Amino acid sequence: CNGLEAADHPRVQAVTTLLETFAVPVMVSTPEPWRLPRRSVISLDIPKPTSLEQLHLWQKLLGEGQEVGKTPLEPLVSQFNLSFPAIRAAYAEAREGNGIRRGSSGAGVLDLATRLWDACRSLTRPRLEHLAQRIEPVAVWEDLVLPAPQKEMLRDIARQVRHRLQVYETWGFAAKSTRGLGISAVFVGPSGTGKTMAAEVLARELRLDLYRIDLSQVVSKYIGETEKNLKQVFDAAEDGGAILLFDEADALFGKRSEVKDSHDRYANIEVSYLLQRMESYRGLAILTTNLKEAMDRAFLRRLRFVVAFPFPDPPLRAEIWRHIFPAPTPLGTLDIPKLCRLNITGGNIRNIAMNAAFLAADAGEPVSMRHLLRAARQEYAKMEKTLTEVESSGWE
Repeated sequence: CNGLEAADHPRVQAVTTLLETFAVPVMVSTPEPWRLPRRSVISLDIPKPTSLEQLHLWQKLLGEGQEVGKTPLEPLVSQFNLSFPAIRAAYAEAREGNGIRRGSSGAGVLDLATRLWDACRSLTRPRLEHLAQRIEPVAVWEDLVLPAPQKEMLRDIARQVRHRLQVYETWGFAAKSTRGLGISAVFVGPSGTGKTMAAEVLARELRLDLYRIDLSQVVSKYIGETEKNLKQVFDAAEDGGAILLFDEADALFGKRSEVKDSHDRYANIEVSYLLQRMESYRGLAILTTNLKEAMDRAFLRRLRFVVAFPFPDPPLRAEIWRHIFPAPTPLGTLDIPKLCRLNITGGNIRNIAMNAAFLAADAGEPVSMRHLLRAARQEYAKMEKTLTEVESSGWE
């Protein structure tokens, strides 16, 4: 019953009823302790293999194929927390897909390392697919227009994810204290300033899956349901260490320190549970919020990174405009200083650029300031704002 989730109540009840009909001893394997109301149960806790045990199995498997010593294994063990059968399955999938045989060339071995990583990612996906939205990362560092300190902090996050096994295990930090070993971050800034794009950049850089969880959908008015929903997500993500992007954190992280009624008390419990799981999660967990002021200082102190995504000033807007159009897009003469007068975020700039491209394509022309002006008016109307004379004068 390892594939049976506790939240799947009908199936759990059906299996429970079946087990209670047997008059003989029965051995059952489950991911969590299971109680049977009408039978005595002896529970044996079988932990997953340690990182060192997983490393030894990888070495044994690759040694049989004569690839041990040539294929880097520490990154696999650092990122993926797999059982012995899962490790064997990943190895078999990588070798079969790669066509690797004994005595293969060095180039093939390098390709095997890539395929081992991808096989591990593939094996750990299924449990998360129905709980969160997987985002295919396409953005790269060059697409991310931020002040230098924020960009460097994002690179620090990537460094910590990449080297956590070395620091925690080899250098002994995990043995000294088990608290706060999860790598957690909160991205703070107005909508459209690049918070989701930054998560994409990290996922692409680290070659990890990125899953978006809308906290406004996870939070439940029923007591205990929010924790149950969060537990499902973290439990499903634990083996693969995917990057978890918890969007709309404002739905959960209000200033809850002052308890006025039972709802405030349970909201505090929900926040504490989320932070506890983030602190122990073996992957990277990211919260996004539009308002840093809405988050309690005590909660912020428990997060390792706080990255501010500012509303772009004219120099940042100019940089965004310079990189917003793909290279194949035919462009007329664009006046970047005039475009920078639009007091908008990068997300709005992208919308304007794309809508202008469609207008130009329909007219059979390169993208011009005329198309951008019309697209800007449409975007402002959508935001229920008026495009001022100062912003748009001299465009045509």
